[in-house]
Amino acid sequence: MSGMSIENHAIIGDLRTTALIALNGTIDFLCWPRFDSPSIFASLLEPEAGAFELAPVLEGGRSTQFYIPDTNVLLTRLLSHEGVSEISDFMTPAPQDPEQRLVRRAKAVRGNVRFRMRCAPRFDYARVGHEAYMLTDYIVLFQQAGTAHPALRLCSTVPLRIENGAAVAEFELAANDTATFILDGVTTVHNIALEDHWSAEAFKATTTYWRDWVGRSTYHGRWYEQITRSTLALKLLTSAEHGSMVAAATFGLPEDPGGVRNWDYRYCWIRDASFMVYAFMKTGHKEEATAFIRWLHERRMEAQPGEARLRVLYGIDGRKITTETDLEHFAGYRDSRPVRIGNLAEEQLQLDIIGEVMDAIYHADDYCERLSTEAWKAVTEGIDWLCLSWNQPDESIWEVRGGRRHFLYSRLMCWVAFDRAIRLAERRALPGRIAVWVRERDAIYRDIHENFWNAEGQYFVQYKGGDMIDASCLLMPLMGFIGDHDPRWQSTLKAVGDSLVDDSHVYRYHVVLGDNEDGLTGLEGTFTMCSFWYVECLARSGDLLQARFLFEKMLSYANHVGLFSEEIGPSGEHLGNFPQAFTHLALIRAGQYLNRALTQHEKSN
Repeated sequence: MSGMSIENHAIIGDLRTTALIALNGTIDFLCWPRFDSPSIFASLLEPEAGAFELAPVLEGGRSTQFYIPDTNVLLTRLLSHEGVSEISDFMTPAPQDPEQRLVRRAKAVRGNVRFRMRCAPRFDYARVGHEAYMLTDYIVLFQQAGTAHPALRLCSTVPLRIENGAAVAEFELAANDTATFILDGVTTVHNIALEDHWSAEAFKATTTYWRDWVGRSTYHGRWYEQITRSTLALKLLTSAEHGSMVAAATFGLPEDPGGVRNWDYRYCWIRDASFMVYAFMKTGHKEEATAFIRWLHERRMEAQPGEARLRVLYGIDGRKITTETDLEHFAGYRDSRPVRIGNLAEEQLQLDIIGEVMDAIYHADDYCERLSTEAWKAVTEGIDWLCLSWNQPDESIWEVRGGRRHFLYSRLMCWVAFDRAIRLAERRALPGRIAVWVRERDAIYRDIHENFWNAEGQYFVQYKGGDMIDASCLLMPLMGFIGDHDPRWQSTLKAVGDSLVDDSHVYRYHVVLGDNEDGLTGLEGTFTMCSFWYVECLARSGDLLQARFLFEKMLSYANHVGLFSEEIGPSGEHLGNFPQAFTHLALIRAGQYLNRALTQHEKSN
């Protein structure tokens, strides 16, 4: 295995796929050619699953890693008494380059530096073999055995050789000299790496692309760098071709090291992507929001007659995800097995997703592109279906595998679905069964206050008939269901603080060692998205000092390049898939609200 912890990674991408690069310069996770394609490098999860190593041969060196400001171009700097070297990594963005290319440049900054490069892909999650061929002294072609799967090509500016199916190079650079390696899917003998200035121009063009994209942001408040890095991370998780957005870049990274909570997040969850739409809109990136709403409409149009609800998740191209498979030959990150690909959450009923979708549509209609007649017809069909379906149990936001329940969160988001549909119809004078929708919305309101309220504890419970509290209740004021200063909400917020908050961290619900109500064994870390929701709720309740303190504390748990995974473990380590969209969109939302509230507070004083 690469030996690097989750947090010791950065990410690059081209809006088709992403690669994780460890602090030692190794690419130890890359699915090719798309986010949800099989892996070619996955040594983060299994030592024999492929890696792309590039590093100086130095004694006692140390490394740092950082992005060129306002870009997704990465520099890994390695320092020792023998010399200083840098590795720059980037992928040429899909809108700029029809060919898919991963570019790695090694440079000696001070002194003469020896480097070693080893590119060892393992196709199809390391389940099949491959052949490696020398096309020239500077080009190696990797071909998956026995299939017509597209080949991979490695071009270099230094001579290559083949060792055990890997391309290897050992070379020395004098100060200011560089060597370039380009991984692509082209099979010709034309070596683009040897073209004069190609890599320098590609570096400049990629840097310019990302800076131009960031330049369209409308956010210029406090914590600009952290919020900008989060928007750049979200952008990397979007598909330029389709408009869809993946929940995270990886599969199999554990919520509980050594445990079974190891899922595949490389798909488009309707819930996560709908929340991402809001984050993009609020930072001025309307194109991404509009593209996803169009993709969403395409999925609705593909539904079978009488099938009113969207699926929980899709492949990035809109295909159905119908399997969940264990990679039994993978050792797993820190012995966390099984390592799963695919996701059976697709089979679940998650009623809440209609609420997230309607909230995204409602805001997109205002900020971005007006909803079309066909799209509104699809909306009304979905809302009419919900009239008959909201009062049933489901698996809800946490995708529990212990059986369906009447969850508060799903009930809340069904209320949101009706509320946003009513508001949109009234704002645009659109046709619909408004009176029926109002009746159902109000019925849900009464149901939540009557059947999900724990009078003894003075808080809203996780599910009907239960007594546990769940951090997803933090969305109640954020979605406009209850006032920020409503006594019921204030006592619920206090209950969250007393029961689920650990310093600045928030658990999503109680998990104990052994069997849990979510149907899984083992423990998990604190859920970082919930920590940022808690910050926003504190700010909305007027406790700006504490909200700011906790927000800035949480920012300190980002890794060295400002990225977050899904959870934070007991010793501050990152857990779960990485980087995680949910975490970064919650950071953006909390930061923006807190910035606005602090500015208003300062003006009033």
